[in-house]
Amino acid sequence: MLPFIAKPSFAGALPSRRDWLRIGIPAAVGALLSRSGAIRAAEARAKSLIVVFASGGQSQFETWDPKPSAPAEVRGAFASTQTAVPGVRFCEHLPRLAKLADRLTIIRSMTHDDLDHGTACYLALTGQFHPTKSGNPPPRPTDFPCLGAVLQRVRPSDRFPHAAFHVNGPLLTPTEPGPGQFGGFLGHGYDPLEIGNVTDGPALRWLAPPVDVPPGRRLARRELSDRLDREGPHSNVLPTMQRDLERKAYDLVDSPRIRDAFDIGKEPAAVRDRYGRCRGGQACLMARRLVEAGVPWITVFFNHNIRGQDEHPELADEYGWDTHNDIFEAMRKYLLPRFDLGFSALLEDLDERGLLHDTLVVCMGEFGRAPMVALEKSFKGGTPGRKHWPRCYSVALAGAGIRRGAVYGSSDRHGASPQSNPLTPGDLVATMFDALGIPPETHFTDLANRPYRLTTGNPISSLFES
Repeated sequence: MLPFIAKPSFAGALPSRRDWLRIGIPAAVGALLSRSGAIRAAEARAKSLIVVFASGGQSQFETWDPKPSAPAEVRGAFASTQTAVPGVRFCEHLPRLAKLADRLTIIRSMTHDDLDHGTACYLALTGQFHPTKSGNPPPRPTDFPCLGAVLQRVRPSDRFPHAAFHVNGPLLTPTEPGPGQFGGFLGHGYDPLEIGNVTDGPALRWLAPPVDVPPGRRLARRELSDRLDREGPHSNVLPTMQRDLERKAYDLVDSPRIRDAFDIGKEPAAVRDRYGRCRGGQACLMARRLVEAGVPWITVFFNHNIRGQDEHPELADEYGWDTHNDIFEAMRKYLLPRFDLGFSALLEDLDERGLLHDTLVVCMGEFGRAPMVALEKSFKGGTPGRKHWPRCYSVALAGAGIRRGAVYGSSDRHGASPQSNPLTPGDLVATMFDALGIPPETHFTDLANRPYRLTTGNPISSLFES
């Protein structure tokens, strides 16, 4: 199977002469390409996109690409199981997902060369390499914006005040929020709306209207605020972004449809149980509710911490996929059962409700794990694990026309390198935006109207049904 590089044709009105003079040729070209992307929105395969992020580096051997014929030090302690697709095997501890393999495409040839969590997560969540490769830097105002922020810039949602939401965040890499999750150089006005631990109770409790302020008075306050913004003494200096943030806040509070989307307590107990009563499972349930409400981009951090088990080995929700040591105990007891339950529930629920048809679901992490199982003395734990391994790892996709029951690319017999059809994070980003009807040639501009290309990758159209 060979990758196909899409070459979309552009149509629509050209920037005016005033546009060329006002913002300059590069920015006007960006406006042209962004406008073309908006035109192509009608051709989109997906209305919404869910990224389920397996934080910490999910092992391909213990999930999507087991090597049952490899030596024991490569194969590991787990067996594999036959899936619903003949000849395709998953790890034995993913029985529910094995039954759903006929709804998935598994990419087994993802590859890049960033070796540490912070910058590798930045690459996965922005589609761009960090200037300081293979490290754990803090977020900076000069960072590239995360993918949801880019979508907000290129195509603001007409159904929801925010185009992008992050659920079960922020992602800690390893103890502080890492770069790549925010608006970056677009500013905090483009930060995805952060929804934290949804098992704590209703998300975004501040959305509930004040009980001592009747709707009429709240509407009057909003109208007064709008009028002051337009006509008040500071109307000419009030930043546009501040006005936009205020408008979004009012829209969130004033819409029952929006408020209801955040209340997973409205779900039947059986549905919540099906997803699993853990942070990752309930975050997947929240993602389904946000899709129903019309949110275009949802990122679920299935594990909010890449490696919290060192400090809290007794708390299952603290476990991340960074399993240098004790990989098989952590996987068998904590990581795989919860992931198998929550992710399979999301796929089944979307499919049964008719939402998977136009929702693209992407399960990915920042990299995979090393072929050799070994004990690392510099990490906690007394049994072997696997090191970081960006050279070859796996990603799972479903929905929005993705081929069902397919495998794209392959790894070598030890899972160390791609054997066929290598794909980069940039290619995956290009494919995701292309599914939303936004061509990768699209440029977006920063707040100073400097243009940036959406991604350096190419969309892989052969991942989709023809």
